[in-house]
Amino acid sequence: MDKNTIMQLVREHNVQMIQLQFTDILGVMKHISVPVDQLSKALNDELMFDGSSIEGFVRIEESDMYLRPDPNTFLILPGNEIVQRGNTARLICDICDSEEQPFAGCPRQVLRRVLREAADLGYTMQVGPEPEFFLFNMDEHGSPTLTTHDKAGYFDLPPVDKGEEARRDMVETLQQLGFEIEAAHHECSPGQHEIDFKYAEALITADSIMTFRIIVRMVAQRHGLHATFMPKPIFGINGSGMHMHISLFKEGSNIFYDPQSPDGLSTTCLSFIAGVMKHARAIAAVTNPTVNSYKRLVPGYEAPVYIAWSYKNRSPLIRIPARRGIGTRIEIRNPDPACNPYLGLAVILKAGLDGILSGLRPPASVDQNIYEMDLAERMKSGILSLPENLYDAIKELSQDHLIREALGGHVYERFMLAKTQEWESYSARVYNWEVDEYLEKF
Repeated sequence: MDKNTIMQLVREHNVQMIQLQFTDILGVMKHISVPVDQLSKALNDELMFDGSSIEGFVRIEESDMYLRPDPNTFLILPGNEIVQRGNTARLICDICDSEEQPFAGCPRQVLRRVLREAADLGYTMQVGPEPEFFLFNMDEHGSPTLTTHDKAGYFDLPPVDKGEEARRDMVETLQQLGFEIEAAHHECSPGQHEIDFKYAEALITADSIMTFRIIVRMVAQRHGLHATFMPKPIFGINGSGMHMHISLFKEGSNIFYDPQSPDGLSTTCLSFIAGVMKHARAIAAVTNPTVNSYKRLVPGYEAPVYIAWSYKNRSPLIRIPARRGIGTRIEIRNPDPACNPYLGLAVILKAGLDGILSGLRPPASVDQNIYEMDLAERMKSGILSLPENLYDAIKELSQDHLIREALGGHVYERFMLAKTQEWESYSARVYNWEVDEYLEKF
């Protein structure tokens, strides 16, 4: 997609407004809308905004920043065209500082930087996500509740699955935007759903995850529902994950595949696995970035707790799907849909590259259910656990220099400050469980 093509599409489709979208450090999408007569200026990187109001960007005395649209992300947003008002299109932007240099606090630039490191080694990273979410009813004021509108379970059909119409509308809307949807179904918990789309190069996938979140929430609202990507909104049922299926390609070939290996996995793949396992506890701070994330990462609810890998078992951190050839990949199971996908993929790739460059090898695969192993068995097998809470995760991040390097100094410092404040705010509050447990006892 080039500038001339974009201008032609704008004229053909009566586009009147342009959303210039970007993502803050915490993974929240932001945008600035400009009328179409400002599009040429935007495509020439001439539009500035005040970055001091965006989480983790800059101080007020250094607030002037440039939006640099990526022409390849141009999309005409779905909706019925109103002749008088016209359509709206979007462009995802990188952020540049006042000197027009890539801004160190831009999550998209963080991922670009690590992807360049991989490219220098001849690698491209392909990623296919599995984002899960809940659909909840709204109250009479339009505010979300924790009441689901169905009691369905995994793969259930209508009429038990009452989210089918909303989910179908989401799929069709995403398809209009160019998504290749591979599967959509009800998940294990009441009101929980999953929509999977085809793998792509890592930056494209991260962009797609951000777009996916917005579209799912917009379509849910049209159906009178609230879609949430909160990892664990309800106690006692499964939370929402966002498993990442990852492979590396070199010169058009999947280098995770080795037809001469008994299991079909190359030494490069095994080293990548070892690198991710080595840095898994620090990575968790980024892929599981909220207090609530660790309410999902507990035994018994299909979410991974233990740092291990397996060909078939779904209890470890990393699973190897059965397909081989071009489809050879690893599935990293701890990320959740609240994570900033640009930062999450950047730290996973950095860790995997470390494993490759260092020639690491993972321990033996674990093919038994780790949830059924006691502590002594896990210790004997050398199986460590992911952090138990956000505080432990950010502590691990502070001690892992490679993952800090992946984020860069600016993002690391702002991210740690935000997450430390989040933990302190959570820790200082009194919750209903404490009142129920202690008020009459003491």
